[in-house]
Amino acid sequence: MADSSVAPAQSSAKRKEIYTYTAPWLLYGMNWSVRADQRFRLAVGSFEEEYSNSVRIIQLNEETHEFNEVAQFEHPYPATKMMWIPDANGARRDLLATTGDYLRIWNVVDNKSVRLDGLLNNNKNTEFCAPLTSFDWNETDPNIIGTSSIDTTCTIWDVTQMQAKTQLIAHDKEVYDLAFAAGVHVFASVGADGSVRMFDLRSLEHSTIIYESSDGQGGSPLPLIRLAWNKQDPNYLATITMDSNKVAILDIRVPSLPAATLEGHSQCVNAVSWAPHSSCHVCTSGDDNQALIWDLSPMPSRIEDPILAYYAESEVNQVQWSKTQPDWVAICFDKKLQILRV
Repeated sequence: MADSSVAPAQSSAKRKEIYTYTAPWLLYGMNWSVRADQRFRLAVGSFEEEYSNSVRIIQLNEETHEFNEVAQFEHPYPATKMMWIPDANGARRDLLATTGDYLRIWNVVDNKSVRLDGLLNNNKNTEFCAPLTSFDWNETDPNIIGTSSIDTTCTIWDVTQMQAKTQLIAHDKEVYDLAFAAGVHVFASVGADGSVRMFDLRSLEHSTIIYESSDGQGGSPLPLIRLAWNKQDPNYLATITMDSNKVAILDIRVPSLPAATLEGHSQCVNAVSWAPHSSCHVCTSGDDNQALIWDLSPMPSRIEDPILAYYAESEVNQVQWSKTQPDWVAICFDKKLQILRV
């Protein structure tokens, strides 16, 4: 496999397992399916700077170790995020959500064909829709999706009714990401105003600013572009500052100062994903072609180095840790998706 290599911080005689899928276009949006009966199934989306884009559903054949294309469909504009319904047992319809100009809900039928089930516009008064930057699907109640938008709002949707439950002005500037904590009611968001804000669906008139970015020189806050909630310990969040090579780990019980700062990347960080099975492991990826796995158990002591470093062939713009197979991480770079056993 070209120049890719795995460099564990601890010596390991065993070659790590890596499987690669190559798409015809630059990849950005990507998500693991969580259904137990669809192992190694992922959705991947193109990043073409034009109206016409695509999404493909791919699945690793565990005997041949090759990825098969299960289904594909056209998508207007690149998908800013995609996510399968958090339904491990397969008790609900096999749904995939995407954001771009709208929130779209897709129904995957028999793992073969895909049809559009819902087209949700967060602007009630006009067909015009401010682009949606991201979203999160509530794991505790899969009827709930929250979206973030450049129009400063977050919208909470009822997927069953295919309509908005509530919309709120969340930030002073564009909202770039939103994530639910473990549980139904609490979510957080980040945006161009440089703040991390926490909300409770039961009392949306109040929000709590738990962190504000700083350029270190007393200037205006720097935009925060990504947010990830520790699903095992809801006291911890990770956030990424725009064009920064650092990741801030926040403890919501001690606002304003990061509990830890991860400084292993030499160029800007693009994505962060917590281990689904561990409260102290997190994976980051960036423009330095690296995906790094960190062990946060020494906190509050300084976290010096990652425990695992993977070198890809180009900038890694997406990373996702598999919820159902927690020893697998997926990354996207250029036209390639790779899944890595960690």
